[in-house]
Amino acid sequence: MASVKNHDYQILPPSIWPLATAVSLFTMLFSAAHWFESMRANATLSAGAGHTFMIVAFVGFAVLIFSLYSWWASISREANAGEHTPVVRIGVRYSFMLFITSEVMVFGAFFWAFFKYALHPMAADGSFPLNYGVWPPEGVSTLNPWHLPLVNTILLVTSGAFCTWAHHAIVHNERRKAAIGLAVAIGLGWIFTMCQAYEYYEIVHGGEFSFSGNVYGAVFFMATGLHGAHVLIGSIFLLVCLIRLLRGAFTPKQHLGFEMAAWYWHFVDVVWLFLFVAVYIWGAGGSAH
Repeated sequence: MASVKNHDYQILPPSIWPLATAVSLFTMLFSAAHWFESMRANATLSAGAGHTFMIVAFVGFAVLIFSLYSWWASISREANAGEHTPVVRIGVRYSFMLFITSEVMVFGAFFWAFFKYALHPMAADGSFPLNYGVWPPEGVSTLNPWHLPLVNTILLVTSGAFCTWAHHAIVHNERRKAAIGLAVAIGLGWIFTMCQAYEYYEIVHGGEFSFSGNVYGAVFFMATGLHGAHVLIGSIFLLVCLIRLLRGAFTPKQHLGFEMAAWYWHFVDVVWLFLFVAVYIWGAGGSAH
């Protein structure tokens, strides 16, 4: 019969959500860029246009969140309906590996910038003499890596350990232990986010350095801020997995959504370890306080 499925592949029905995600993401980024530019220009005409771009950017962000929620909800329904066969799961794993590889490239760009200027720092006039460049730049008082950065490292590594414990519990069909492990992993991730927000507050109000004015601050906030965004996204990813687990969605043999969340969370852990060693410890030089 034509309606009987006689293969292991998944044939997806037409969906509006990929297109809606792409359009809303482009709208948000395009409008945000013009909004920031109008703020920098600080002109009367630009201020009115900037207000419009600000509204469009937030509308694009709202549509983006709704589109992603609807898209991922449909994927969860497909998994619960048994559409994720072994062949499909292999394809999803490979695609997620490629996604994480692209994330490695993104963070690699910021590490490249950091090491470029740390190993060959600019002089005050913007030139690159071998003997006169100073790193960290003059006037920058970097953070003591053995205070709050070390606490954040312990929090995130411990969270990764509980995530692994939850995965092990799912494989052995110990759902209660898996739920506890996931809940603790999520809680530690949120504590990490709050600690990093406090760290940013202390940096800005303490006058150590800022986003503008020197390359150290720009690279620091871009790299650690991007990582912080990944921690927030990963925490939401794990929270969705916890909700699905409590609803009986995962089994010892089929828990693909949790596997992807765990991979993502461990990637976030590894990136932070590189940031901690490279930026907070090695890159601080002798100016840490």
